[in-house]
Amino acid sequence: MPDIRPFIDTNILLYLLSEDTDKADRAEEIVDAGGRISVQVLNEFANVARQKLSMSWEEINETLKLLRSVCPTDPLTLETHERGLLVAERYRLSIYDSMIIAAALIGNCEILYSEDMQDGLLIDHQLRILNPFMVF
Repeated sequence: MPDIRPFIDTNILLYLLSEDTDKADRAEEIVDAGGRISVQVLNEFANVARQKLSMSWEEINETLKLLRSVCPTDPLTLETHERGLLVAERYRLSIYDSMIIAAALIGNCEILYSEDMQDGLLIDHQLRILNPFMVF
């Protein structure tokens, strides 16, 4: 049986910094098991880390460097943009969520771990959105 290829949404990575130990531990398990991210995920992470978590630039850069070292990171491309627009229209999702979905689809991922998208939704007969915290 082939390995399942997961993609990790920004909100899951942010739980690595959470005081909620159950969610932080689950996020760590997901990252340790392997998963792809995109440059958009890094950008969103940096924005939340700076604006909401008040992290210093040094802390943000160190954390992003660590994330890039453990998660293969896909670039933002015109193909991602165009596929994301199709996803947004077809599934009536936000542009930003659709761009993450598009990156996961282009990366041939089969699972997208996300807390804020519809759990169980199947996109283009390929990508299933799963909320890894549903059991909590």
